[in-house]
Amino acid sequence: MLLRILVKEGIASVVGPRSRCLSCRSSTRTTVMSFGDCSHGALGLPSSPLGVGGDAYEPTRIPGLPPNVSSIAVGHYHSLAVTTDGELWAWGRNDEAQLGRGFSAPRDSWNEPKRIEGLIQVRVRAAFASGVISTAIGDDGSLWVWGKSKRGQLGLGKGITEAVVPSRVEALAGEEIVKVSLGWGHALAQSKDGKLFGWGYSADGRLGHIGETSEMTSPQTRSEEMSRTTTELSVLKLEAAEKLVLERMEAEKNMPIIWEPCLVEELGGFEVSDVACGFDHSLVLCSNGTLLSSGSNTYGQLGRATQKLGMLPVESSFRHLSIASGLGHCLAVCQVQSEVVREATNVVSWGWNRSYQLGRAGQENIPMMVEGLAGEEPVSVSGGRAHSVALTSKGEVWAWGCGKNGRLGLGSSADEVEPTLIECLENFEVLQAEAGFDHNLVLIAE
Repeated sequence: MLLRILVKEGIASVVGPRSRCLSCRSSTRTTVMSFGDCSHGALGLPSSPLGVGGDAYEPTRIPGLPPNVSSIAVGHYHSLAVTTDGELWAWGRNDEAQLGRGFSAPRDSWNEPKRIEGLIQVRVRAAFASGVISTAIGDDGSLWVWGKSKRGQLGLGKGITEAVVPSRVEALAGEEIVKVSLGWGHALAQSKDGKLFGWGYSADGRLGHIGETSEMTSPQTRSEEMSRTTTELSVLKLEAAEKLVLERMEAEKNMPIIWEPCLVEELGGFEVSDVACGFDHSLVLCSNGTLLSSGSNTYGQLGRATQKLGMLPVESSFRHLSIASGLGHCLAVCQVQSEVVREATNVVSWGWNRSYQLGRAGQENIPMMVEGLAGEEPVSVSGGRAHSVALTSKGEVWAWGCGKNGRLGLGSSADEVEPTLIECLENFEVLQAEAGFDHNLVLIAE
């Protein structure tokens, strides 16, 4: 029961249009490929129907998508694709209506990519997703949401927990939104002029000081949420498991929720250049290079020693260019000093490392370089439940961490301690690579 509760309200890996100059390739034909866990239909492969075996251990072409996909987005268990015509396509889990097809769509059709009809009047520029919510940004900067979340992640107003069809977030009317990141019930949105808005579940200060909540989740409880497996739960006494679930359900009756987007004023006028939400934490990158974090620090995912609530600086000496968050670990593309050239880019990581998703050794709560990517010039990085992927300027994709269900795309289920090149993609020009909870998408140019 506890795991079922956690699955229904999940985080988003950092998703969105971070492709390699695709905007200047409007005439390029593209293909989307997927690999990893197929159990929710998120791979979009007809050979991997919902709930049936057939995980993809190497990148596999998704049929049924138009040849002009411009960007891809990945939720926990569903996937989205934006075309150059402004269409949005979706496939995967639909228990919360996150595919925009309503609740009546046959389960055996969820793995089939289909256009979201409720956005026909909207020219979609970008899309983002969590475990239970999908979002789209129109070319006018409007934000549209659909799905189901009792934690206020829709941002549509007090008490609104369900949107079967795409609905505009009126609280952000007049703002030009360029990026959204979604966590375990909380959300952050970045505007074109550098403002930051937050809404949803605000416990642990994951939205900064919005709501002024002082609630902190105990490390023991958070550890149980993130580490406990079905097998481990099965050996617990039934009475203890039921008690834990009932306690959490009772606590959620008074959840601290911000029902509509609110301006995060504590940034003190700094312009925001990137945002990333993890399971129960948030990262905010400012245009002056300052990296801030907030929320739970159980696994060192805040990159700082202090447990104070609010958005405070990450203890890092690197110049951060972009950021990403997985379940409990964080990643950033940074500018670093190199012995070969004066300046180069590399990935730094910190936080949860149970399955080697940091791709390095050393102190886990301090941002440190992923040495296995030195000299590869990474341009983007993405984190899943317990794995990570990086895209380089040469169009190569590297993966590391947990290899279960083929989520590393390396042809096996073995874990990888260090970044490993996905060699079967070497003959393709990869434009974008994104990690969901247990599956991945790559966008390639034909």
